Amino acid sequence: MKHPIAQKIDTPLFHMVGEVADSLNRECYTVGGYVRDLFLNRQSKDIDFVTVGSGIDVAEALANKLGRGAHLCVFQNFGTAQVKYKSTEIEFVGARRESYRRDSRKPIVEDGTLDDDISRRDFTINAMALCVNNDRFGELIDKFGGVEDLQQKIIRTPLDPDITFSDDPLRMMRAVRFATQLNFTIFPETFDAITRNAHRISIISKERINDELMKIMSSPKPSIGWKLLQQCGLLKLIFPELDAMKGVEVVNGRGHKDNFFHTLEVVDNVALKSTDVWLRWAALMHDIAKPVTKRWDNNIGWTFHNHNFIGAKMIPRIFRSMKLPLNEKMKYVQKLVELHMRPIALVEEEVTDSAVRRMLFEAGDDIEDLMTLSEADITSKNQEKVRRFLDNFTIVRQKLIEIEEKDRIRNFQPPISGEDIMQIFNIPPCREIGLIKEHIKNAILDGKIPNERDAAYTLMLEKAAELGLKPIN
Repeated sequence: MKHPIAQKIDTPLFHMVGEVADSLNRECYTVGGYVRDLFLNRQSKDIDFVTVGSGIDVAEALANKLGRGAHLCVFQNFGTAQVKYKSTEIEFVGARRESYRRDSRKPIVEDGTLDDDISRRDFTINAMALCVNNDRFGELIDKFGGVEDLQQKIIRTPLDPDITFSDDPLRMMRAVRFATQLNFTIFPETFDAITRNAHRISIISKERINDELMKIMSSPKPSIGWKLLQQCGLLKLIFPELDAMKGVEVVNGRGHKDNFFHTLEVVDNVALKSTDVWLRWAALMHDIAKPVTKRWDNNIGWTFHNHNFIGAKMIPRIFRSMKLPLNEKMKYVQKLVELHMRPIALVEEEVTDSAVRRMLFEAGDDIEDLMTLSEADITSKNQEKVRRFLDNFTIVRQKLIEIEEKDRIRNFQPPISGEDIMQIFNIPPCREIGLIKEHIKNAILDGKIPNERDAAYTLMLEKAAELGLKPIN
């Protein structure tokens, strides 16, 4: 019987797929995420079709019917085919059933029925199908209650969750990812099975895990996913340094804040201001060294000395271990982790031009992101304290604008280079060149001289004389 959702596929393309399937005497259904997203009113340009029998035949016939503008790719080894048409990607696969070996998530695949195909899917909300054959167009197949679970906002497996997750442990990550993206709840029985099978994640490649983590981090509220990963025991296996932040230690009645929950609050604060996923990663790692720098001091209580510098040093090892990119993205995260306390230190004291110049010099083009991260880091429950800090941040931002206009410090290059010094004094590369350059840089950043060549030249001659150097002319 036709379902009301059928009106959403009542388009020439879906009818054309149905006609092609009818001409080959094949049952054909649009399935999975596309059907789920129809119910959720989410846009999707990828459409998946399952046929009972070869999906490749239907794809080839559709490409012929669409004519010019349709691009066909056949993946014979996988029994799948893709038709790209305008901005839409249409995937075809024959219905199949799967069985798994204990040591691999790669299934043994055999031809199957539509029931077999739907039963092997990860979650009930992804296990619905809409028929596109002419005589049954728009008929919904929902044998596991996917529509009801969508209404109840539940993530649940169609079959025994222990088997589902043991067969393909990546589905545990997908459960968390869907719960985060859609703001759904993982069904208790399903969540318990993730906890029982968490150790099985070891057979999944870091790259596949990262795909899911990136989707979690790109979600409106990433903290949902990280909390779930921690609760089910996956976090300590895939990101132990973050898991180590959980918990509060108390000495002499004094505890510190739970750095794990504080961190997630910072990530969500950043997510409200920016869609930049790497700025969100910087927020996630900004206090990553707090567990290893935590010390109790009888006079001042809990301390985390140098956690920003040590955290920055930890980033390359964490990125390497998690197979995150070891490129400019890593350096960007490292830089923000190292500098994240600088703006807060500024607003706690009198905002001097010199301190602002130095921060602008070190942050360069990432100054706005650094300010966003530091503002997000203010999570005190004392609203008066939060308001005072944010007011001070407004002053710092104004100073940044004024100093940048006046001194051009961002991406600052000293007006006298090392090559200039070597030529002027006719000397080879040596320690003295570095000392002179550093002296000029500090004088400019401290506001002792303007960022101009003449003033820098005069200072260079003074410093060189101190070091026993004379110009050649």
